[in-house]
Amino acid sequence: MFFSIIIPLYNRPKEIDELLDSLTRQTYKDFEVLVIEDGSKLKADDIVKSYADKINIRYFEKPNEGQGFTRNFGFERANGDYFVIFDSDCLIPADYLEIVNSSLNQNWLDAYGGPDGAHQSFTPVQKAISYSMTSPFTTGGIRGNKKSIGQFHPRSFNMGVSRQVWQKVGGFIITRLGEDIEYSIRIHSAGFKIGLIPEAIVYHKRRTDFIKFYKQLHFFGRARINIYKFFPSQLKPVHFFPALVTLGLFFTIIANVARWRIALLCNLLVLVYIILIFFHSLIKNKSLKIAFLSIVSAFTQLVAYGLGFMQDFWKRVVLKRS
Repeated sequence: MFFSIIIPLYNRPKEIDELLDSLTRQTYKDFEVLVIEDGSKLKADDIVKSYADKINIRYFEKPNEGQGFTRNFGFERANGDYFVIFDSDCLIPADYLEIVNSSLNQNWLDAYGGPDGAHQSFTPVQKAISYSMTSPFTTGGIRGNKKSIGQFHPRSFNMGVSRQVWQKVGGFIITRLGEDIEYSIRIHSAGFKIGLIPEAIVYHKRRTDFIKFYKQLHFFGRARINIYKFFPSQLKPVHFFPALVTLGLFFTIIANVARWRIALLCNLLVLVYIILIFFHSLIKNKSLKIAFLSIVSAFTQLVAYGLGFMQDFWKRVVLKRS
């Protein structure tokens, strides 16, 4: 099978260098790479050219439209039987394509997704962020797992679709705010088979500090409401969890300031949650520093997502603004 790897790029030349370097190590060689510069000011043309003698690679430039429509640009120019989408801030294990090819030959999927993990080269903050994004004690518990809640929706940092899907369903119809989930739902609705390939892991760097992480997760919270506007049935009770946690934290602060009796119970619940995060991260990462940072990361994730979710729920669902 011939794979076309499609990578949208926006002002991240250092990241694309690291990603392309990881692709040169693939044990499965039957693939091409399409790097699409989405209106970047910090261009990576020279970096991409330096890999021309190492991998089959093509470079394109276009006006800024966002990652969804930039992937469509890549689909239109891809030669592969199967299109693989990566975010530019990913590192790809050497056996990734070999695993995917073998899995598709044994159990065909018209579209697939894979999980993400933390590479040993990541900073402690990046590892803590990776932990919170994959932890069963946060929203990570419903992402990229074998026992996913409801339909499995591949995420665009690690996603593949067959050429047949592209020909029948087309590409992304929104470019940001949950575009990958919307696309997955349409693929499901068209009768195609979608599944998780658990061994097809990528190392996703995400954001390098908690401020950037907060902004990203606030965006994700808003994206869930954007998906709801397209598919109302896709808003599940579990999606309200970060908002409920956020409201609970605000209530705990008020209860402590006002010295209400219930404050003791609220404090106990928060403490139990902190202990669970700390020891689970400690066991998983074997680092006290990362375990402490995981507490910060988990609360950053839940509050940012919760506030973004509530913001657009109020504006777009309650007030019905566009």
